[in-house]
Amino acid sequence: VKGLGGIFVPPFNLKLVSREVDTFGAGSLLLVDIIALFTGMVMALQTIYGLSIYGAEMYVGSVVSLSLVRELGPVLTSIMVGARVGSGIAAEIGSMQVTEQIDAMRALGASPIKKLVTPKMLAAMITLPLLTVTADIIGIFGGMVIALFELDIDRIFYINSVLTTIKISDLLSGIGKTVFFGLLIAVIGCHFGLKTTGGTTGVGRSTTITVVTISISILISDFFLTKLFLILF
Repeated sequence: VKGLGGIFVPPFNLKLVSREVDTFGAGSLLLVDIIALFTGMVMALQTIYGLSIYGAEMYVGSVVSLSLVRELGPVLTSIMVGARVGSGIAAEIGSMQVTEQIDAMRALGASPIKKLVTPKMLAAMITLPLLTVTADIIGIFGGMVIALFELDIDRIFYINSVLTTIKISDLLSGIGKTVFFGLLIAVIGCHFGLKTTGGTTGVGRSTTITVVTISISILISDFFLTKLFLILF
């Protein structure tokens, strides 16, 4: 709560935020795009196989795009970023905790929450939606590649089917989830980092617990967020 409140309370350290944005965004972009590309391709293959039973292969673009935008894009992106960045947050803060750097900051009158937690929370809430949009586009492109080669579907038809299927509510649902997921990743990583004890062994333990907790929390919260957005839209 203090970390979230620090977003709105001066002083604001944009340098720290920009550094965390780079860690969350630029550092994760290639990983997210590779996963999204092959997820879209696999989705297209499976969809073509399933729809061929009913002679409805032409709807592959609609199914792939809707699945990616509403569910797979946000969830897979968040889990990948959570595993990569969340573990890094826990290790960074955990190392500072066991070497008493956090206590030194408090002794000097600085707020560890304001300097360590708040920038990470803000950066996660900014970058994760942007990464998800990129993942959606790359994933839909991967599905188009498979549709072109497997079904010889015209790319204009595929793109039109995507554009007619995806609505603003679908985009808001997917992107809205990632704002919460980003907050979740930062909070969990910082929490276990600050609770680290036991030297280097404790840092490793905190890192492992962070990755597991982030993954489970994202999947559980995704259910409730999906239900919420279905009610709202």
